[in-house]
Amino acid sequence: MAYLQLSDVRVHYPVKSAWGVTDRVTRAVDGVSLTMEKGEVLGLVGESGCGKSSLSRAIMQLQPITSGSIALDGELLSALSPRELRRRRADFQMVFQDPYASLNPRFTIYSALLEALTRRRRLKRSERENAVSQLMQRVGLSPEHMYKYPHEFSGGQRQRVAIARAIAPEPKLLLADEPVSALDVSIRGQILNLLLLLTRELGLSMLFISHDLLVVHHVADRIAVMQRGRIVEYGDAEQVFSHPQHPYTQQLLRAVPKL
Repeated sequence: MAYLQLSDVRVHYPVKSAWGVTDRVTRAVDGVSLTMEKGEVLGLVGESGCGKSSLSRAIMQLQPITSGSIALDGELLSALSPRELRRRRADFQMVFQDPYASLNPRFTIYSALLEALTRRRRLKRSERENAVSQLMQRVGLSPEHMYKYPHEFSGGQRQRVAIARAIAPEPKLLLADEPVSALDVSIRGQILNLLLLLTRELGLSMLFISHDLLVVHHVADRIAVMQRGRIVEYGDAEQVFSHPQHPYTQQLLRAVPKL
């Protein structure tokens, strides 16, 4: 059985007219079925507005689905009570596109990471600073900066903090929603390599979402191409990249800059 299984997932948003009457819906996700195995990196690629983020939020249970099912390790997430979902949420974590928006500006890095660490295990007061220090070192940050605030870090450093917070509860599934698109080109490669290193070291499954097919090809084992809420091509990363079958995938490849 696949670790993550999506079956005919649909996310529709009602659209109100000028008179406040709901007369139509936007089909952000329109019948998506996907599977992910343990330890696999699945790339989800498509242009802005195609439904990628809506799908990721639905998997995280931040957005209710209109129909279909989402199962993690054989357990239907939509069937969980709020209390059960809070308990289970440590198993699947997310890295958002904008690291500054996803971090509480009132929390020091120490506070943000400690809160994430204590979701899975209790720490004695004497162990807390050492645990945060080890976590920061794992993502390439200096522990001496743990009492600083997010605005005191660069964009790349903030994204490393966001990644550290995501892996702190020891999840089995990581969702990365455009994790490098808001960063300078010079440090995108570093963050991508960090994510790949962590997936191998920690045995994580990762759903990597991007509009850039070249980036997805670099990190993913398999690629799913999304257009207007639907998966139009799905297969091995090398096969999709070198022999695209769908016209939309071919169009995305033509848009990749040639050096």
